[in-house]
Amino acid sequence: METNESSLRAAGAEEILTPAPQTDAAEHAEQTADLNQSQLLPDPEVQAEEEMTEAVEQQEEKQQEQHRRLATAEEVLAAACDILAREAADIAGDDVRRLRAAWNSLKPAAEAPAEAADEAPAEVVEPDAEAVAAAMKQEEMFAAILTQIRDKKAAWTAEQEAQRAANLERKNAIIDEINALADDTDNVNRTFPRYRELQDEFNAIGDVEPTEETGVWKRFQDARERYSDNLKINKELRDYDFKKNLDSKTLLLEEAERLAAEDDVITAYRRLQELHNKWRRIGPVAKEIREEIWDKFKAASVVVNKRYQAHFEERKAAEAEAEAAKLALCEQAEAIDIDALSGFNAWEKATATIQELQARWRDMAHAARRTDRELFARFRSFCDKFFAAKAEYFKATREKLAANLAAKTALVEEAEALKDSEEWTKAGNRFVEMQKEWRAVGPVAKRYSDALWNRFMEACNHFFDRKKKVAGGRRDEENANLAAKRALVDRLAALDPEMPRAELLAAIKEVQDEWQTIGHVPFREKDKVYEQYRARLDELRDGISGARRRERREQFAGAVARMEGDSADRERDRLARVAEAKRAELRTLENNLGFLNAKSKSGNSLIQDFERKIERLRADIDEIVEKIKMLRSQA
Repeated sequence: METNESSLRAAGAEEILTPAPQTDAAEHAEQTADLNQSQLLPDPEVQAEEEMTEAVEQQEEKQQEQHRRLATAEEVLAAACDILAREAADIAGDDVRRLRAAWNSLKPAAEAPAEAADEAPAEVVEPDAEAVAAAMKQEEMFAAILTQIRDKKAAWTAEQEAQRAANLERKNAIIDEINALADDTDNVNRTFPRYRELQDEFNAIGDVEPTEETGVWKRFQDARERYSDNLKINKELRDYDFKKNLDSKTLLLEEAERLAAEDDVITAYRRLQELHNKWRRIGPVAKEIREEIWDKFKAASVVVNKRYQAHFEERKAAEAEAEAAKLALCEQAEAIDIDALSGFNAWEKATATIQELQARWRDMAHAARRTDRELFARFRSFCDKFFAAKAEYFKATREKLAANLAAKTALVEEAEALKDSEEWTKAGNRFVEMQKEWRAVGPVAKRYSDALWNRFMEACNHFFDRKKKVAGGRRDEENANLAAKRALVDRLAALDPEMPRAELLAAIKEVQDEWQTIGHVPFREKDKVYEQYRARLDELRDGISGARRRERREQFAGAVARMEGDSADRERDRLARVAEAKRAELRTLENNLGFLNAKSKSGNSLIQDFERKIERLRADIDEIVEKIKMLRSQA
């Protein structure tokens, strides 16, 4: 290259650049014009730069696809430690982003509540406190390592920015010095060694800010061409310099042409950038081949650039396909109606669907970076919402299961305490009530339900087996009692309502006393025989009441006949008030009768009592009305 030979040529610069013999003005002018024209370079490099500025941001994506998938939190932490141990210059932003994406991809599945696979749907597995603490510790470690990586990279970046600023300042100083050497036209031959040193020093200086790179290079090129135009150098030295530059650029051209066969498009593109940077640092070649060699180099660059562009167009198509697939996953997840989920089976089915979607998401390619982040945030947001709702449901379910467990445990303990009772009716009724309460209580965890149920049924069976043995002897006694009560009903049926009232009442009282001394009858016959007994008593009482009414009516007629003055009016007013009171009582009974339920046997018996009272009240009212009529006729 142009400046690589400077150390060899500096020693002989004085001899090579000794003033040439004076020639005539025409020859000198011709040589100067040739030098000026040969040193003028076009700006083809700038044109190439403009052609290769597309899609630089995404050039690391293929390496990302080749990067092995990190499957566990420990692997991600180990990879983070490896990145932290690198030199700051070797830490790439894409490495950190891939690391964070790998960590985030592990989190949605880890947040699902840990239900054991072999548990029944009604079983709820308590979260492992140690696992939760370990996960939180790993999260803190990962965040701390990322902070160290960012701090390390930020410090290095600040240092590089300062270094690039210093490089820019030094390069500008060198350009100013070359311009100053070019302005000293009288001593330009003697300053050529210093000119070579300045070129070597300029090329040895590191990078400047990308926004300044093109401008500083153009100023440097202009300064070199200006110096070359003013340089009174002999043709032999100039041709030697052109030849060295041509050899260097030919090597770059050959390498650029070989890049067309490189399998890795990204690597070829990056290498091409390096070749262009080297091309810029090499000085000019002979004017007659200057355009030719540049056109060849540019043609080789176009081939690489087109392959690079085609690669990213294919990747954009793949990204669009991945975007559509991930959008479909988001919509499929969001179609799950969380509020409509009820029961363990529904939640488990929805959880399986979400986990399947998460697995499919992890296997998908990346969409465009910004879109990929937005879609992941959307998908992750729904997953978080789903698992939070599931955790809340399981928490409420655990509380309900605990309450059900307490209620059923209390029933079991009460049944076990009552199973040896000999109060057969009272205890039996309680056992029936407890069985109804058991069915009303909701489910409990499966690990408790079978044991509780077996204990409860064992207590129930124990009691009813004992009751069944005892009931065999009681049945004969109840049948005898039933026969005795039926005999009393027959005795009531044989009584004549027309017999003297005192004798009739005594006979009824005797039957009632005997009825009270008789014990229980079979349950199924109890209401039937009692209804027969009450019906016959009511018939006899109605007969007695009718006789008494007739007797009272005759007595009242005699009393009315003996009344004098306004005593009849006073008695009529009194009877009217009594009749109104009876009517009010009748209305109350009739109103209450509408609220009674006749579906049970006890309810039906109560209704019959109400109906008998209503009939008696109506008879009393009719009797009072008849007495009032008698008083009115007397008046």
